[in-house]
Amino acid sequence: MTSDRTYSHTSHWGSFTAVVRDGRIVQARPPAADPDPSPLLASIPDTVHSDLRVTAPAVRRSWLEQGPGARTDRRGAEEFVEVDWDTALDLVAAELDRVRTTHGNQAIFGGSYGWSSAGRVHHAKSQLKRFLNSIGGFTDGRGTYSFGTATALLPHVVGDPAMVSGEVTTWGRLEGATTLWVAFGGVPLRTAQSQSGGVSRHEQRYRMLGMSRTGACFVNVSPLRDDLDPDLDPQWLALRANTDTALMLGLAHTLERDGLADERFLARYTHGYATFRRYLLGESDGQPKNAAWAAGICGLPEHQIVDLAHRMATNRTFITTTWSLQRAEYGEQPYWMTITLAAMLGQIGLDGGGFSFGYGNSATTGAAKLPFASPSLPTGRRRCDSWIPVARISDMLENPGGSYQYDGTTRTYPDIRMVYWAGGNPFHHHQDLNRLSAAWRRPETVVVHEPWWTATARRADIVLPATSTLERNDIGASSRDRVLVAMKRALEPQAGARDDYAIFTGLADRLGVLEEFTQGRDEMGWVRFLYDSTRERAADHDIRLPDFATFWEQGEAVIEHEAEHTLLADFRADPLAHPLRTPSGLIEITSDVVAGFGYDDCPGHPVWLEPREWAGSELAATYPLHLISNQPKHRLHSQLDAGPVSRAAKVAGREPVRLNPGDAAQRGIGDGDLVEVFNDRGRVLAGAVLADEVRTGVVQLATGAWYDPIDPSATEGSPDRHGNPNVLTRDFGTSRLGQGPSAHSTLVEIRVAGSDPGAVRVHTPPPHQR
Repeated sequence: MTSDRTYSHTSHWGSFTAVVRDGRIVQARPPAADPDPSPLLASIPDTVHSDLRVTAPAVRRSWLEQGPGARTDRRGAEEFVEVDWDTALDLVAAELDRVRTTHGNQAIFGGSYGWSSAGRVHHAKSQLKRFLNSIGGFTDGRGTYSFGTATALLPHVVGDPAMVSGEVTTWGRLEGATTLWVAFGGVPLRTAQSQSGGVSRHEQRYRMLGMSRTGACFVNVSPLRDDLDPDLDPQWLALRANTDTALMLGLAHTLERDGLADERFLARYTHGYATFRRYLLGESDGQPKNAAWAAGICGLPEHQIVDLAHRMATNRTFITTTWSLQRAEYGEQPYWMTITLAAMLGQIGLDGGGFSFGYGNSATTGAAKLPFASPSLPTGRRRCDSWIPVARISDMLENPGGSYQYDGTTRTYPDIRMVYWAGGNPFHHHQDLNRLSAAWRRPETVVVHEPWWTATARRADIVLPATSTLERNDIGASSRDRVLVAMKRALEPQAGARDDYAIFTGLADRLGVLEEFTQGRDEMGWVRFLYDSTRERAADHDIRLPDFATFWEQGEAVIEHEAEHTLLADFRADPLAHPLRTPSGLIEITSDVVAGFGYDDCPGHPVWLEPREWAGSELAATYPLHLISNQPKHRLHSQLDAGPVSRAAKVAGREPVRLNPGDAAQRGIGDGDLVEVFNDRGRVLAGAVLADEVRTGVVQLATGAWYDPIDPSATEGSPDRHGNPNVLTRDFGTSRLGQGPSAHSTLVEIRVAGSDPGAVRVHTPPPHQR
């Protein structure tokens, strides 16, 4: 009998011990100290050993036989031909050299977006940037889909983009202090499973339950009842989707009207409130933003809005807003209005009060940041000043040489001839996939590193099989987690795969930059270097970590550091000694800089701007249901979709779509029916789930089902048989300020499917010749 072997490891959804038997991982066992481990760990063994693994370097037949640019319309539909590694690397190196020599390095788009690996050495985006910088540079994507809108806005309002993702009030400053938590978009547990870089303890649920037991009350402002843990017994304000800004304005007007706004705080700590106040009261446009006005937009009773405003003014109130609210048309507005509403209450900088963003959006939000930087692979000197806002990929590919506006600047889209993608799956996270599919045909060459035959890998010209995390050595770390994890290789590389570092090392050798790329280090040399560098930074803060040999033998290093933080406490204590990095040094309720841009889609203070797609628009007569394409609880984005946890959640063999029983009855839809969700951009098949937790007029279809068009070669787009909502979502910037994704501004209709095109095919490998 073969005995089991165990290896320390981590993933975005939690630390675990890999149990290996006969060369296969049979279990990913969470640590006993984790109070709420993610069930997603159960998908790891089957995913690592999946039939969907890319088994050898593969080249699309037309590209192999005819060269770059051949039959790009066949991407996603044509068979692949397997080649040996030397041939594949020679082809990629030659194409990189051709493009940079003929068209310049800016003609290479270095695409890497997604969570890739929790490991810091084998972090695909860092590896790709380091390699492409070593050969002269590339066009990069700036910002994130998750909160890119906010990172453009917040420097103008509070001076620090980090407030969206890292600088928050910690749990210890909320517990025993907060008496009312108002959660715009909820505080979802499903996204609190995961953390980039890994997480050793999932604390959100029991922390919030502890607050509830000590007297905190919760309000869930969302079209989905289960966006806040039902065990908290929250009040549910089931507003219309995308109307949070109008509701906040109605709350603000009530505070102003009833003398509940903190005038002393507004006078000392904010800039431009008087200008905003004129808008709020209707003095500048003739429309007071009172509770009655807000009720007509957001679909809540007027008295409920007035009551909530009074409760917020008479409690220690903590306002949180999820990342999802700024992923909509005019997504800057709910974030700006969150800060404005908190400023009117006057509790910013006080324990248990004020505002923070991102609770529930990652596992460690609410934990204190470490005082030193966590490990990260150096990406080298940037040599090419070419970039786009990350969510503008289709615009870039469609409009080489075209201009666009971003955060007060006018920029030009580069002419992309080659896409090099390592880490992530744009055919999951980008909007309007039929549009992306057409734009994806424009580059002459697409190279993808990928362990599995994802939708993106299937649309490449050259696919290089990459290892999973369990087939390499690495170090796992997060800026708000207390454990560094030795990610030990538990398996030999499966099916001939190579890690990204080995692939780029081979290319660097062929292109004459080997020493610059590797700096003479192999895989373990980089693991040791990153750990030792982190250990030195920790020592600067009197935090002692074991030496590398001890760390590697023990499998982890625990960071002894306790610190609590209240957002903007120093600023509140003394705004002159601790000014914000805004022009005034204050919270800018009105930004003169933003006003100077002259953007009608993002004026100089928060406003209600009616989206083109929402329940109150003319389009709602044709497509009356608002689509919420939120993150799933049974996978991470599109990762693990082929695993058993995600597959068990499918309905009628497709991604489940939830709708209110009343909306279902009007359409003759029963629980478990195969349905078609559609609008002018496309159609998807999904399995109906009737749910009282969903507000009427709303359907919820999670992202991440692998894109599976019935006819991948169709020039006008094809229905998706699997239930990927980004076939339906609108690909348009939030505004000229942020240019973020506006996925949550989408209207659809739903009906019983007229026919069944057969089983999902994307969970089987594409045709290829060995």
